[in-house]
Amino acid sequence: MELSDAYIQSFIQPRNELLLEMEAFAEENHVPIMQLAGIDALNQLLRIQNPSKILEIGSAIGYSAIRMAEALPNVQIVTIERDTERVGRAKAYIKRSTVTDRITVIEGDALEVNDEAIHTTFDAVFIDAAKGQYQRFFEKYAPLVKSGGVLYIDNMYMHGLSDLDLKDVPRRKRTMIRNLKNFTEWIMQHPDYTSAFLPVGDGLLLCLKR
Repeated sequence: MELSDAYIQSFIQPRNELLLEMEAFAEENHVPIMQLAGIDALNQLLRIQNPSKILEIGSAIGYSAIRMAEALPNVQIVTIERDTERVGRAKAYIKRSTVTDRITVIEGDALEVNDEAIHTTFDAVFIDAAKGQYQRFFEKYAPLVKSGGVLYIDNMYMHGLSDLDLKDVPRRKRTMIRNLKNFTEWIMQHPDYTSAFLPVGDGLLLCLKR
């Protein structure tokens, strides 16, 4: 049975003015942020896990970092973004939020950021950056996750492209989708993680570290 988008959207909780402003900006300027159903599900999972430290790969304009910090009043979040313009906008939005003292933005390519810039371990990692690089992000940052911690990975469905045969994927996106499919198969068989796919939002992958 499939649930309609309208039915799912009817359960989305109201957001404050800042978040609504960020959502409008993202839509108008084609900035990828989490779908509302996806961020609601992620936040509920995080409430259950109750992490004290989260690392986010891919800040964009800071939307998901603010949402996670608002959901978890005691969490500290480090978020990495390589786009200079987005970093500036994320910092500005975070400064206007009520959680500004609990979010640290690092500017740089997450694959090149030196580990000393982070200098800590995390209970959770949220990956929402270049989809074709998910396995490289995972391999770089999974060692910073404590045993029993969780890696949350968004956009696994990739707006339906992951469900297509590769020959039916637009040519310019085939490498990305191929890498995403290979990563999914790789992590599902990884002996150090128990992983599950949740068909919520644009597809959320949960990887529990043994």
